[in-house]
Amino acid sequence: MSSTRRDRIVGASTQVATEVSINFGSALAGLLIPVVGSVVVVAARQIVTAVAVLPFYRPRRADLTWRRLWPALALGVVLAAMNLSFYEAVGRLGLGIAATIEFLGPFALALVGSRRLLDAGCAVAAAAGVLLLTATEGAIDPIGVVLALTAAAAWAAYILLTRQVATRLPGLEGLSVASIVSTVLTVPLALFVVDYSALDLRVLLLLLALGVLSSAVPYSLDTFILRRLTPRLYAVITSFGPVVATIFGVIVLGERFSLVQLFGILIVCAAAGTAIATQREQPRSPLEQTAESVP
Repeated sequence: MSSTRRDRIVGASTQVATEVSINFGSALAGLLIPVVGSVVVVAARQIVTAVAVLPFYRPRRADLTWRRLWPALALGVVLAAMNLSFYEAVGRLGLGIAATIEFLGPFALALVGSRRLLDAGCAVAAAAGVLLLTATEGAIDPIGVVLALTAAAAWAAYILLTRQVATRLPGLEGLSVASIVSTVLTVPLALFVVDYSALDLRVLLLLLALGVLSSAVPYSLDTFILRRLTPRLYAVITSFGPVVATIFGVIVLGERFSLVQLFGILIVCAAAGTAIATQREQPRSPLEQTAESVP
């Protein structure tokens, strides 16, 4: 087996594990949002991430330049926006619905520039799936939908920036810088709005678990994964995320979905998986082809 194929298998397996981790963490967030609010949940995530990665970050003064660090700085802003909008959407819509709408971000990113009729059909199918999900079971919170769509756009930006950070900065340096930025943006606001009387031991332990599962583990592994997977394969695996989120929404949060809603979620996942899986790989260089032929 070539080292390239081995890297892809390891990267894909790791990505599946991150999907389980981050969606289980999101389910824990669904328990915490009614107690402490989404701002505190996001701040806790960022604090745990910063504590986990900063000890490994030892910047040199010469490295602290705008030209070198701007993708990581932008990633920190995107992380704050993505998490705040997503958890606000979870509080208004529930985890399964919010996660499915948010997934439209990476799905749209995978279709950018495509001229295939199949991709157009998959886009229409995904839109129909979201319509079934949000318009068939009573009133849907329109602000929640807007917040979920905001999270979708931020997720697309996150994928693009994370790949830049992973290829331009070594190790966890990019994630460390992004964590500092996101923490600075969210923690002061959390300290202002938090109800300190609600912070008992159980809540604090859940916040810690949320931070580990939803931030420290997935974000640390994303740079590892995106060095080994193409954006297409990353997106294919991610297309199963809404199903994982729905399962945890039912198990952990007691969410209930009609058959029509479940069908809508499956349509979105199937449309995304079909569109992405049938895309052609980018032409490889002779050097890459030679490397893959080596056992």
